[in-house]
Amino acid sequence: MNWGRVTDFWTSAVRSPRRASGRWTRLARQISAAANRLESQSDAELRRLATELRFRAYEGESLESLLPTAYSLVVESARRHIGLRHFQTQILGGIALHHGCIAEIQTGEGKTLTATLPLFLNALRGEPVHLATANDYLAERDARWMQPVFEALGLTVGAVTGALSPAQRQAAYACDITYGTAREFGFDFLRDRLSAASNGSSSGPLFAESLGQQTSLRGANRQIATVQRLPLGFALIDEADSLLIDEARTPLIISTQSSDQTQMEALLTWASRMAPEFAQNQLVETGAEAHERFITEAGLRHLRAVPKPEGINSVPLSEIADAVVQSVYVAEAFRRDEHYVVRDGEVVIIDEYTGRAAEGRKWRNGIHQAVEAREGVPLSPLTQHSARVTVQDFFARYTRITGMTGTAASAAREFWTAYRLPVIQIPTYRAVRREVWPARVYSSAAARWEAVTREVVEMRNLGRPVLIGTRTIDQSERLSGLLQSAGIEHQVLNARNPALEAEIVADAGQPRRVTVATNMAGRGTDIKLSAETEACGGLHVICSEPYPSARIDRQLAGRCGRQGDPGSVRHYMSYDDDILVAAYGKQRTDELKAAQAGRSQLDGQAPQFAKAQVTVERQHVDERQLVVTQSRLQMRQLEQLGLDPFLDSL
Repeated sequence: MNWGRVTDFWTSAVRSPRRASGRWTRLARQISAAANRLESQSDAELRRLATELRFRAYEGESLESLLPTAYSLVVESARRHIGLRHFQTQILGGIALHHGCIAEIQTGEGKTLTATLPLFLNALRGEPVHLATANDYLAERDARWMQPVFEALGLTVGAVTGALSPAQRQAAYACDITYGTAREFGFDFLRDRLSAASNGSSSGPLFAESLGQQTSLRGANRQIATVQRLPLGFALIDEADSLLIDEARTPLIISTQSSDQTQMEALLTWASRMAPEFAQNQLVETGAEAHERFITEAGLRHLRAVPKPEGINSVPLSEIADAVVQSVYVAEAFRRDEHYVVRDGEVVIIDEYTGRAAEGRKWRNGIHQAVEAREGVPLSPLTQHSARVTVQDFFARYTRITGMTGTAASAAREFWTAYRLPVIQIPTYRAVRREVWPARVYSSAAARWEAVTREVVEMRNLGRPVLIGTRTIDQSERLSGLLQSAGIEHQVLNARNPALEAEIVADAGQPRRVTVATNMAGRGTDIKLSAETEACGGLHVICSEPYPSARIDRQLAGRCGRQGDPGSVRHYMSYDDDILVAAYGKQRTDELKAAQAGRSQLDGQAPQFAKAQVTVERQHVDERQLVVTQSRLQMRQLEQLGLDPFLDSL
């Protein structure tokens, strides 16, 4: 059975506008022909034509009527100034993006270049135009890379990253086109509202947080002026499924630092030491939800009797109990080298969707401090909330939004339900030659890793490069140890070595090269194949464990077979995989595993894992809808009271 087809749960729900297949395709050909005719024009003439378009847009002419000329100018400008010529499929993608679609553009088909078309067109009216991408690196890289294209046509380009000062942010937002991340755009939106509301008053450093697997990012202080131009105009969202779907469970929150840090540190440090005792003696129990923990009556009696350090004697028993319960939860639910790493004496969160270190972000409600206490590193300050916005509510502030990704089809129903954005699949420039090999299922993780190692040896003997995707840092390093024992030279790409990322990915297509990597979403670097690699069959991708979302599996698989290259992919699974526990619970998973005792490779079991993946995806959809429903209910209530819903919603 084709694993990819099994897990494309929402493929049948894809909504492709009827006009796309006919009129848009013909229009793309016409634009390409018009761009060819512009080759004889001077740079000055191209700029004059672009200026003329801006005047027409300011006078109220529809962008629809300006689109053919605008797109042909961008195509020719890109050819001249960065040496890239838009394919007709990229022009088609640009047309779909302007018309408010989520464009599914396969990995390697040039989304960065495609984006230049609607960005230029929508900037003609002088309204803010933002491109939201996966991380600061891509925002800065893409802005710098595409800048000559826009500047030749009279537009300015800026990039907003976490390291910028308020003045630098103001300058970036003042540009016609601004690249950045959704988090930076959202946090600046909240900080601006706080700044306007407080009239320059300040009660301490501001922090920006994200809930869900809740995170935060240190921000500027309240005394700065607003930095964004309002009203927000056009937003183009790269990796739209990651930003609009996956991260929709993580509302953005601005917080201020709370007081009494010394007592908090003493309490959490003591609670962390006590957590194993309470867990082992079952003095804390799990509630109906996986994240819920409650102290038992026996636990309260034990808590009253146990000696406590002098620094927390004045703390109410209820707060001490909460700290112990939280420490037990952290010990049970947060795993080092999966959810976070400890680097230079600091707990650094690992983004569950990209596998990258989420620099500067922190879990909220004391979770981050409880993890720090567990790891014995200095505790960061506790915070209290000041402002909040969900991803959906933030992007609703834009006049128009659109997006692109390589894996939109399976999320088409949610794109339509949550955002009223239809999905359209853009054809590839060259035919896809990727082979999907039959999935392999094993009774244990150990058997699975041994099989993965054997397949790596087989591929290397054929001269083919191999990319193995692992779900966690811990898994990547475990596999690295097995490969090392087998004498297989390899590279490891995870959050521990981000500085080597571009180099490792760029070389992953060389003959016999073996690369072990955590989630490949949003890496932004192509894997180029050598002639020898192409002759041997191209890159072979091994998906070593199912992710909670089939779309992330597809992102990894999409690293091979790009732009007509040969390639193959195989999915591996085992009855130790976390997705089974997430879907069926630990008891049922143990029963399933026991039924396979004595067997190793389990042919025909892949659909069972696909069903588990669909179950988990549905759970995540429900969680996202709950977050949005609760947020919008709070906003309506606060608006009825005459309060700013973004500043007082917590």
